Amino acid sequence: MVEGMQEKKALDIVTMDLTGIENSVADYFILCTGNSATQIDAICDSVQEAVKKNASIFPWHLEGKQNKEWILLDYIEVVVHVFSADRRDYYAIEELWADARSTYLDN
Repeated sequence: MVEGMQEKKALDIVTMDLTGIENSVADYFILCTGNSATQIDAICDSVQEAVKKNASIFPWHLEGKQNKEWILLDYIEVVVHVFSADRRDYYAIEELWADARSTYLDN
C-alpha cells in the first residue's frame, strides 16, 4: 500500500497501528496527502494496483473517488486514506486517533 503511495509521490505518509485500541474500526490506517485531484486519483489507483499485485485482494469498500478530496479504500483490517491537504487538516485523523502508534515515513 505504501509502495503505491510512494510511486505516485504522495506526501506525509503515516501508518497508524490501531491494534491496541479497544473498539477500533480497523487494525491499521495508512494516510497520505496528494497535491491535486489528479494526483489523489493516481495515488488511489496505484495503491489498488500494488495491493492486487502483492496480495491479490480488492478493497471491500471504496469511497470519495468522484470528489477526489478524500478517497477511502477499506481493506477490512487496513483502511487507506488519500487526502487533499485541506481535507486532511480539517478531519485531523491523526488527532482523532492519537492513541494509535504512528509511524511517519520520509517523502
